[in-house]
Amino acid sequence: MVALITPKPAKTSRLTTQIQEIAENTFTLRCLDWDRDRFDIEFGLENGTTYNSFVIQGEKTALIDTSHRKFDRLYLEELTKLIHINHLDYLIISHTEPDHSGLVKEVLELVPEVTVVGAKVAMQFLENMVHRPFKQLIVKSGDTLDLGNGHVLEFVAAPNLHWPDTIFTFDAKTATLFTCDAFGMHFCDDQTYDQEKELLEADFHTYYDCLMRPNARSVLGAIKRIEKFEINLIATGHGPLLKHHISDWVGRYQTWSQEQTSADTLVAVFFTQDYGQSEHLATMISQGLNKNDVVTELVDMNNADPHEVRELINQSKGVIIGMPPQSSPINQTILSTIIASINGKQAVGLFESGGGEDEPIFPLRNKLQEIGAIEAFPPLLVKDNSNQSLDLIADEAGTDLGQWLSREKTIKQIKSINNDLEKALGRISTGLYLITSQKADLSSAMIASWVTQASLNPLGVAIAVAKDRAMVSFLQPSDTFVLNVLAEDNYQKLMKHFLKRFSPGANRFEGIKTYTANNGSPILADALAYIECQVTSRLDCGDHWVVYCTVNSGRVARLDVLTAVHHRKVGNHY
Repeated sequence: MVALITPKPAKTSRLTTQIQEIAENTFTLRCLDWDRDRFDIEFGLENGTTYNSFVIQGEKTALIDTSHRKFDRLYLEELTKLIHINHLDYLIISHTEPDHSGLVKEVLELVPEVTVVGAKVAMQFLENMVHRPFKQLIVKSGDTLDLGNGHVLEFVAAPNLHWPDTIFTFDAKTATLFTCDAFGMHFCDDQTYDQEKELLEADFHTYYDCLMRPNARSVLGAIKRIEKFEINLIATGHGPLLKHHISDWVGRYQTWSQEQTSADTLVAVFFTQDYGQSEHLATMISQGLNKNDVVTELVDMNNADPHEVRELINQSKGVIIGMPPQSSPINQTILSTIIASINGKQAVGLFESGGGEDEPIFPLRNKLQEIGAIEAFPPLLVKDNSNQSLDLIADEAGTDLGQWLSREKTIKQIKSINNDLEKALGRISTGLYLITSQKADLSSAMIASWVTQASLNPLGVAIAVAKDRAMVSFLQPSDTFVLNVLAEDNYQKLMKHFLKRFSPGANRFEGIKTYTANNGSPILADALAYIECQVTSRLDCGDHWVVYCTVNSGRVARLDVLTAVHHRKVGNHY
């Protein structure tokens, strides 16, 4: 029996603030969240994040965005040092996501007479957030606000980046564009600007993939609307401000979005903003689809145009519908348009929003079956699962649908590899393993063969995992799992079981004897050995992630038995 133990370092949470003048009479108040390791279930962070807000002082003073509620005391103390709070004239809301608007209510309590500036949709959301009257100035693309001393602010509508109420703000005097989430990244550092581009590229790309790629069409629209500006600085809501490589960063957004929108496979995802978990689940399903290079277009049913809905569905190979509230005439009109536009060749998925008055999901399912639509996945029911489990199930549903829609493309890619090269690669042999993990009340498993020890101090292993696997959601930085080593004399039964197709959220361990590891993940009773692991980092390797993990403990069941070996004839698939 062999046991491996590596001590876990104590983890502390660091919250700091930083104030710096970034242009004439323009300041950033950055809240640095050094140890945050996750945004949603899919977005694991390796370098923390920041929440950036800004102050512009002309004859009048404007505050652009606030911060996350966790910074309430720190933020308000620094803000009142930076400006005379009673002289705050405008509070500009780039969008109402809580990590940027989490302290709007507190600012309104300090300055009841401040005028809140934002898109019409943002005002509607804020009214439900702060539960008090406030002065409003609704703006749209092309509208301006003169603060005096040359600071004339022009607003640019940027819906779906990545909320429907998003606006950009451009200060003509300093040539600064305030973009909130767009062009940002989750990267926490004392450096205010993007001096070290190479250090930031991976986080910049990951951020785009998780937040912006599902709305690539909207990204291109926003870029077109800001082309007229000569921009010296992009003041983002997360991470360093972009000053030294602006054309490169914007160019990457444009290239990635053009590639995304030119793909063959499009899925329309309909949700209802500010209703239950509708938008959140739509985003999780979209992220699963995006793993397979499927283009998704997220559409808020509150603001959808029936003609545009029909056109979008006609272009789509799949349609995902979050159940809207029955009491909304606008939503019911859009839902009727969606149903009338769907044809029998399209895959359609349904999910509950959990808002309290959802359109009944099963009668709609029956109606779609009557017209011959293909069921993309079983209806996702909010009441059956905890939030975290439902996130994982939604991601898996999107992943499975993406694999199905991309099956012909995958086969074509496999056949395109040089015959001699694929045979040579196939001679690289590896062991056979099963990765098992538990999150909340949901477990998952995946057969793996591309596994190797990667370090001695600390003890660590590396595992290559295809990006289109549902298991990716269980292998984010700081996640834990068990690496089960399969034995050469009994691996076939386990392989046969875990190679089956499971529906999203299904119990993969039914009929399989397991034990519970110290980290909560299942240990296979028939495994030759097991190792408890924790994800430390991930390396982007094309269509795979190489996941590096530290080893916490392990045990061998049978010392006289060898590990099962995976022999392949070709190297272009498993």
